[in-house]
Amino acid sequence: MKAMRIHEFGGPEVLKMEDIPVPQPAADEALVKVYASSINPVDWKIRGGGYKGKFPTPLPLTLGWDVSGVVEQVGADVKSIKPGDAVYGRPDVTRNGAFAEYIVVKADQLGLKPQNVDHITAAAIPLAGLTAWQGLFDHGQLQAGQKVLIHAASGGVGTFAVQFAKWKGAFVIGTTSEKNKTFLKELGADEVIDYKHEKFEEQLKNVDLVFDTLGGDTQRRSLAVLKNGGRLITTVKPEVLEEAKERNIHVEGYMAQSIPAQLKQIAQLVDDGIVKPVIYKVMKLEEAAEAQKISEEGHVRGKIVLQVV
Repeated sequence: MKAMRIHEFGGPEVLKMEDIPVPQPAADEALVKVYASSINPVDWKIRGGGYKGKFPTPLPLTLGWDVSGVVEQVGADVKSIKPGDAVYGRPDVTRNGAFAEYIVVKADQLGLKPQNVDHITAAAIPLAGLTAWQGLFDHGQLQAGQKVLIHAASGGVGTFAVQFAKWKGAFVIGTTSEKNKTFLKELGADEVIDYKHEKFEEQLKNVDLVFDTLGGDTQRRSLAVLKNGGRLITTVKPEVLEEAKERNIHVEGYMAQSIPAQLKQIAQLVDDGIVKPVIYKVMKLEEAAEAQKISEEGHVRGKIVLQVV
């Protein structure tokens, strides 16, 4: 089978298309024929060696930790899915990913694909959707009527976070560039701040939750807008723990997990037309290196999807 792999850490040029054997599923795994995958920051961070000290990254490695496809074969212990099922999910980032024609995935990391969208659209959902869902609800404890600030709201995770928060009944504020303001309003944001020309900390106060995917100065400045007892949830390193503690603000970092029950809830929202994945561009598997370059530039609205079939 064809697979986009790395044999060393480095820039996009280390990604190479190779012919490798089709993997065989263990007792608790499924072999999935990959129809589409998508680009996430974790792809190029792992490719660049950024996670070497955080979890195992054995080489050679197939990248790509979003998958939508069809089950070809299941292990002896798998009861939740069967051959022929259309599935989607976020595979384990410490193992070979979905920039390939086939992938083996733990069955408990897969859910049934939304019925009303194709594989290209479904592939844009799992990692970003689960990251947004868990950040807002599991860690952020967002409730109806609360005020949430979502940074990088027009990105892959942000576009899901805006829609999930609006569905929950929250007052949604997003930061983005001027060109995406109207887009975010259409997506459901109640208020949009142009981060290039406006200082969000001068415009906001008494925010219940800040959802941060950027870190650094943005994370630090976010403390100023949170109310006493508020929460700052981040997908990157929590850098403001001491200052937050002094102000009675809960700060927490996390990495999303693939939870089938949540994939099912998200799929239902997509099938009901409440949540719409935002796709910036569809590219071919062999264009994975170029797709990662575009992603690293940081101006993608929604997701870049790689079509495999």
